[in-house]
Amino acid sequence: MSLIPSFFGRRSNVFDPISLDLWDPFQDWPFSSALSAPVRSDLSNETSQFAATRIDWKETPEGHVFKADLPGLKKEEVKVEVEEGNILQISGERNSEKEEKNDTWHRMERSSGKFLRRFRLPENAKMDQIKARMENGVLTVTVPKEEVKKPDVKAIEISG
Repeated sequence: MSLIPSFFGRRSNVFDPISLDLWDPFQDWPFSSALSAPVRSDLSNETSQFAATRIDWKETPEGHVFKADLPGLKKEEVKVEVEEGNILQISGERNSEKEEKNDTWHRMERSSGKFLRRFRLPENAKMDQIKARMENGVLTVTVPKEEVKKPDVKAIEISG
């Protein structure tokens, strides 16, 4: 592990003013900070990978589209909510499998745990028309946006 932290290696939106993700400047240091939990085992690392669910956000002329890969989750296990008027919140939980007395686990690589992502939506988002769809483990949230009214331009004839 390097003594100098990697500021740009893990997070693609360090300078994104819209993102509400917490950036921990000490996440790569050999000690734990208030934001990063101490590494207890490989299991905690796997859980944190699911907790940091990656979500794509693209803007189209019609609106904003969010896509999250959530394999194995049912739509009942995922929540899509709007908080404080313009904050889109996507959350859910994947429970780990229960260990039976007679079972012997050789490998446990699938992630489990809770996840929560928040996005501050722009003012032109139509908050009352948000739609969410879950298909083949991919959550798609569509947020339509208001049409930008172009100002009427009137040509003025120049006399003289």
